[in-house]
Amino acid sequence: MVPAHTYVVRQATPSDEAVLERIAALDGQRPLSGGVLIGEIDGKPAAAVSIDDGRVVADPFQLTAQLVSVITMRRRALLSYAESPSLPSRIRRQIRFAH
Repeated sequence: MVPAHTYVVRQATPSDEAVLERIAALDGQRPLSGGVLIGEIDGKPAAAVSIDDGRVVADPFQLTAQLVSVITMRRRALLSYAESPSLPSRIRRQIRFAH
């Protein structure tokens, strides 16, 4: 098990294309595309999840099970946040129902 403070979860950028290709090749899968979260262990990319479809690729030579759980949980949180109405929308809805 790797201590949680050694993880970094970040949004992939166009400059991460080679990293995503490398991790996917190690995992025997095709590279992720679209919105992607990358999980790093000690500053090195070790796993990634597609925000769009939830597909995961991970370096089989690193202990990534806990990291994969963290990045998939972060994906679900981002999707949940994106689906939540904004504060102004919620206030307007409450005002309409109050009258």
